[in-house]
Amino acid sequence: MQDSAPAEPTSERLRKIRIAAAAEAEKHTRLVRTERAGRIVSAAMLPWFRVRAPDGYGVITTTGRKTGKKRQKCVRVIRRDNRAYLVQLVPPHLAITRPAAASGWLLNIRADPHVRIRLPDGTFDGTAREITDPTERAIARTILCETVTPMDYGECVLHLRGRPSRAKVQELHRYWFDTGNPLVIEVAP
Repeated sequence: MQDSAPAEPTSERLRKIRIAAAAEAEKHTRLVRTERAGRIVSAAMLPWFRVRAPDGYGVITTTGRKTGKKRQKCVRVIRRDNRAYLVQLVPPHLAITRPAAASGWLLNIRADPHVRIRLPDGTFDGTAREITDPTERAIARTILCETVTPMDYGECVLHLRGRPSRAKVQELHRYWFDTGNPLVIEVAP
């Protein structure tokens, strides 16, 4: 992850991300604590998600900003009509030291917003953008954080200690939304 952003977050937002991450860090399992661990989990899921992504998940294909090659990443994504909502996550241990960190796939989107998203109901071309409008952020937060799919319980086990519950999954998703980088993909019908 790198610390580049189109519009630098305010120092107040970065401070809030650090505080939230510090409070959350000890709740997380030892399995997914680093960006490397996240990449490994994603790489392990990718072959399965290419065949058929479970509800609430998909595979996003971006164009490499340096190489021009197609890059794929498993993501949690919720589609509503012609919009697909997702969040680029910043793990708590990374958010404490680098709250403005951005993953490679987000940097690729910033360089070229044209993406392809494979969802359970098909593959769609679209244009991705970070959500900055407060009203749109509130809508996206509700959609992403209140929607819980069966796969989310397994995701919760990977990230948090203890037994997963609907409330725990929603709490995890709210944390990710509030400390991550929310995006929307306008998909072609």
